[in-house]
Formats: sequence, C-alpha cells, structure tokens
Amino acid sequence: MEDTLPSCPECSSEFTYEMGALMVCPECAHEWAPAEVAVEEDGVIKDAVGNILADGDTVTVIKTLKVKGSPTGIKSGTKVRNIRLVQGIGDHDIDCKVDGIGPMQLKSSVVKKV
Repeated sequence: MEDTLPSCPECSSEFTYEMGALMVCPECAHEWAPAEVAVEEDGVIKDAVGNILADGDTVTVIKTLKVKGSPTGIKSGTKVRNIRLVQGIGDHDIDCKVDGIGPMQLKSSVVKKV
C-alpha cells in the first residue's frame, strides 16, 4: 500500500513532505494544512452549519460582529441578501452589502443559510 503525498498547491512540486500537522514544499517553501487543500480542491464553500453556499443566496449572521468605524457593528440575526462568493481574500470568502453598514467581506464560518 503506497502512501503518496499531495503536490504543492503553489508550485505543483511533487517533492513535498510532512512536518508535524503541516505539509511543506522544499522548492518554494510553502506550508499548508492538508485540510485547507481539501476545501480548495472541492471549490465548495459551506456555512457554519455545513450547508453549501452559492452566489445570490441569503444568509443570516449567527454572532455579533464588531466593525471598524461602526458603533454598533453587525448584530446576530442580521439578514444579508444576494451574497457573492469570492476566493483568495484571506479567510473572508463572502462579498456582500450589509444594510446600515455597507459593502464588506464576511467569513463563511459566521453565517447560516436561510
């Protein structure tokens, strides 16, 4: 039984190795967790409960969020309509417009599909 390691998601090098809980590429020095790559390979973004999100969905914020420049922030239970899914902006993978706040990016881990 062969145990093959995944190639590097940055440079596609096949010479990767494990270092603790991380995978490491000796060619480009990129480090990643194997679970992160599984999410990226699927291309599926899920909410906090595990529902699959899509562009145009309506979601509800599940916990109160602080927002820079806003005295109140986003309250738990706030509905956000017509979301757009984006990739590669850190861990913020939802682009949306929140009523009373304006355009912003949210993490999928703080929302629930309605």
